[in-house]
Amino acid sequence: DEKASMWILETSSFTLHYTKIAKPNLYILLPVTPDHISWHGSFAAYKAAKVKPIARLKEGEIAIVPKEFADVPSKGTLFPYKAPEDIATFFGIDGNKVAFQGAFLLDALLALAATKILFDEVDYEAINSFAIDKHKQEEFYDHKGRLWVDDSKATNIDATIAALKRYEGKKIYLILGGDNKGVSLEPLFVHLQGIEIFAIGKASKEILQLAHQYNVVAHNVGTLQKAVEEIKKLHNTNSVALLSPACASLDQFKNYKERGELFKKYVLS
Repeated sequence: DEKASMWILETSSFTLHYTKIAKPNLYILLPVTPDHISWHGSFAAYKAAKVKPIARLKEGEIAIVPKEFADVPSKGTLFPYKAPEDIATFFGIDGNKVAFQGAFLLDALLALAATKILFDEVDYEAINSFAIDKHKQEEFYDHKGRLWVDDSKATNIDATIAALKRYEGKKIYLILGGDNKGVSLEPLFVHLQGIEIFAIGKASKEILQLAHQYNVVAHNVGTLQKAVEEIKKLHNTNSVALLSPACASLDQFKNYKERGELFKKYVLS
């Protein structure tokens, strides 16, 4: 609706790459980690696409951005953050009243910061009523009472790290792999000590090489079904079985949704 008083747009790095004129009045940027490198050609080009709107802001317009972009030239006002607590403190939000954890806490605080800027209100009831989509750290249990987590939407390293942090202190069986989109998975491996990996898809060879390099236990299972079969032999009620691939799904599936649905089917069959 061209006459609408407000548009809320989720824009991809591909969209921003091609955008020459359009810009937001309020720009919210999530943390930027390597992704879509095979499309953009380099991480630097991917970052450049993400920060393009900041340089176009006019006086009175606002961007909430990761701290690394605090010095990007702009006529707008920049609010840099390093952690969710920075957003909560600056905008006067009580994080204890927000019913989300991990990466979802950051999302929720950014949304509340936007409503604070636009309407000068913080509605905890509204944000807490939001239901997270399927395939995003979606927990379920098998007939033996063992915890499985469908995080098929985790198609980059940062998303997988967020999922791993949620289950710190537990034995984790991690299904990792797919199409890594030209991004090296090496930065992930500093977070994988003590975690047992089951490698699937196109990135399996790299995963196994990195696992050997970082002394991480890894199994070359190849397919999602085989991964589930092997984890079932090891998993108990004190451990966590996690599908958080850090890769896209298109090498073996139609999309991440199909990957997640098949994961649940294999677990529950």
